[in-house]
Amino acid sequence: MYKRTKYNYEFRLQCVEAVLKENRSIKDVAKEKGFEYSNLRLWVGFYQQYGKSGLESRVKRNYDADFKHHVLETIDKEFLSLRAACVRFNIPSESVIISWRKAYELNGYLGLIPQPKGRPKNMKLPIKRKPRQSAKPLTREEELLLENEYLKAENELLKKLQALVQTKKKQ
Repeated sequence: MYKRTKYNYEFRLQCVEAVLKENRSIKDVAKEKGFEYSNLRLWVGFYQQYGKSGLESRVKRNYDADFKHHVLETIDKEFLSLRAACVRFNIPSESVIISWRKAYELNGYLGLIPQPKGRPKNMKLPIKRKPRQSAKPLTREEELLLENEYLKAENELLKKLQALVQTKKKQ
């Protein structure tokens, strides 16, 4: 697996202008500069569609479900390639559309709704028993209360077990 390299604005602009103004091939420029030509094809498309601002680095955008659905429908109706869809809708990477397609195929429209990332803010913690007060011995009353609680739980468990046995006998 390769490490993803980010290219700065000046480098992108220099490569695109070499293709468009100097009439050099995309593969030739990419090979000379040492990167994949598919990146340069995408940059050229963004440059032609949006001008120099199309080459600027994009901050991670959050797309709503309606926009994602519109993009996927347009791709299907107009038989757009992923690269053409990226350029047309100003989406930075083809892999974004691929992940939308997978989510849509698995869960339908609900798969396109953005899900919050990370741990929920109001996460419910598991119920914990009250810790014992200290190492001092329990009073007689406290001991009896604990034993009573234990016996009640044991009694409920035995009743449930007996009910299960009776239902199995009936079957």
